[in-house]
Amino acid sequence: MSGAGIIDRKGWFFIAIVLGAAVLVPAANLMVPEGSPLHVSDYLVPLLGKYLCYALLAVAVDLVWGYCGVLSLGHGAFFALGGYAMGMYLMRQIGPRGVYGNPVLPDFMVFLNYKELPWFWWGFDWFPFALVMVLFVPGLLAFLFGWFAFRSRVTGVYLSIITQAMTYALMLAFFRNDMGFGGNNGLTDFKDILGFSISADGTRAALFAASALALAGGYVLCRALVTSKYGKVLVAVRDAESRTRFMGYRVENYKLLCWTVSAMLAGVAGALYVPQVGIINPGEFAPANSIEAVIWVAVGGRGTLVGAALGALLVNAGKTWFTGLLPEAWLFALGALFVLVTLFLPRGVLGLWDTIAARRAKPSQPAVPAAKPAE
Repeated sequence: MSGAGIIDRKGWFFIAIVLGAAVLVPAANLMVPEGSPLHVSDYLVPLLGKYLCYALLAVAVDLVWGYCGVLSLGHGAFFALGGYAMGMYLMRQIGPRGVYGNPVLPDFMVFLNYKELPWFWWGFDWFPFALVMVLFVPGLLAFLFGWFAFRSRVTGVYLSIITQAMTYALMLAFFRNDMGFGGNNGLTDFKDILGFSISADGTRAALFAASALALAGGYVLCRALVTSKYGKVLVAVRDAESRTRFMGYRVENYKLLCWTVSAMLAGVAGALYVPQVGIINPGEFAPANSIEAVIWVAVGGRGTLVGAALGALLVNAGKTWFTGLLPEAWLFALGALFVLVTLFLPRGVLGLWDTIAARRAKPSQPAVPAAKPAE
């Protein structure tokens, strides 16, 4: 199938905007003087980069919910695992520059009297290994979880509850100091990435561009999946799982592949998120984060991919603005937004836009003259 057949006009417009931002935002930050109205501040670059990571997470959630019918309330776990994999690499890069000056052990391990580096930290001083773990760890967890859940034919709200229980269990585990991941404080105080200072303007601009490229690539991958023959079967599973199984399809295999790919995309989003915010801690596993990702998809438009990314951008931009204005009321506003979208915009913002565009494009019907009465 050609690229033109995979991606529609809306998708090309989305990709053009994302790739344009990958060039224009860093250029406006690094090349435009601060006094200019076109300048993008040092504060705004990582903030927009964080939004792009959330957008990639939303696309991952939309792949399994919008096209496979699996409502995941645990994708925050895959996001956080990818973030921890990147955080472990960044911690290993600190070396003797830490507070305790230990060239091998991170500061929290020295503080907790670790005598040697735990085996699961081996290899994280090498960037390619860390990249493999960003994909492998969330993918392996998703594969094992999905293997048992889908073959047990757990569906609907029961599956959603189990996914939420998974991320809650991981949150409790990572809060423990003896797990070797920093406990309550998590991983922070990063110095550099690939030899470049993580706080330098050029590094932040490069991380933003990488986030934009990852979002565009993630969208193209998901779009290729859902427009293929495999994607048609996914939609059939979503709409009529029993009938699809009766026709001879191994439904659990289709679900498992979709679920695993989605988890790996969420891991990539988490890995790009961590160096831009400067910390990863067990709070990222909180079930509320996974629920919020579902809200992004619902607001933007379930089963559209572009709408999911749009919803993540809109909701998080609103969150930044609203928490500065009325920080105590943000959660109430988020809940009200979800209720209103469910009741009045079941297809999300993008669905509303499509409806309006379709009505405008529909040619007006000529008036039918009244029948002449018989004489």
